[in-house]
Amino acid sequence: MPGNPAGLEKGGVKITGSSGGARACAEFDVTNHGTEPFTYMITFEFLSDSGEALTNTKQTVPSVKPGRTVKRTVVMSGLPSHPRGAARVRIAEVRSVPAGEAPSDKGTCPPSGVRVYADDGDAAMGLRVVSLHLENCGARTHRLNGYPQLQLLDERHKPVDSVKILHGGSAIATGTGADGAPQQLDLKPGERAYAGLVWRNTVGGGAGDPVNAPYVRVWEKPGAAPVMVSPELDLGTTGKLGVGPWKKDETNGPVTGGGPGAQSPEPSFPPTAPARP
Repeated sequence: MPGNPAGLEKGGVKITGSSGGARACAEFDVTNHGTEPFTYMITFEFLSDSGEALTNTKQTVPSVKPGRTVKRTVVMSGLPSHPRGAARVRIAEVRSVPAGEAPSDKGTCPPSGVRVYADDGDAAMGLRVVSLHLENCGARTHRLNGYPQLQLLDERHKPVDSVKILHGGSAIATGTGADGAPQQLDLKPGERAYAGLVWRNTVGGGAGDPVNAPYVRVWEKPGAAPVMVSPELDLGTTGKLGVGPWKKDETNGPVTGGGPGAQSPEPSFPPTAPARP
């Protein structure tokens, strides 16, 4: 089986077979070694035989029960017809969240009537900006007023308590779009809101070890069901994270046919404002 042994098994995921060519594919197993159902988000990277990165793709395996192993196949079409050597695949990254807290940006509307998820963000000169997104996919008006509540978690889903969570992006940098006073939002079915996360990944001498918190548990308002996203917070030694208030996303109009169980189109994200250090 082609592939680097170091990239064939990671985080409960194991590649069991692969084939190259213009339509490369890999068979893989996902085993839940935990005590509750987990949803897995896996990034696969396809490489040439010389190790050159050709492309990557992400696949989500939902709700794997404790102690169970599920088998899946990932396919990457459109690779060069004759890459330099046979294409091989490796597991670049595995993230897992409790199935009941898995984020959703499309598909069936959750019982809560809202979807919460994070985008891929923007990075420049050590400054990071990621947006949390909320969509009212239900049949009733959904009210927001304030800031999302956050809990930072490490790779083992353990709380990271050494980071201060500050209100407003200006606590980190100006011009990120994550500032302003909180305002009451009444989101009609199909309408969306967003809130910015802002941090730096700088490392200072003698300031201790860098902090990485790949997961964030999000409560969109007090009493709401939590959702766990994976914005990959590489906080360096700064010890702080800025969070902006919820703001209405004006880039999307209402979606018809709302309600739990309704389907949603692909999301489009509000533009990220250029940040100034």
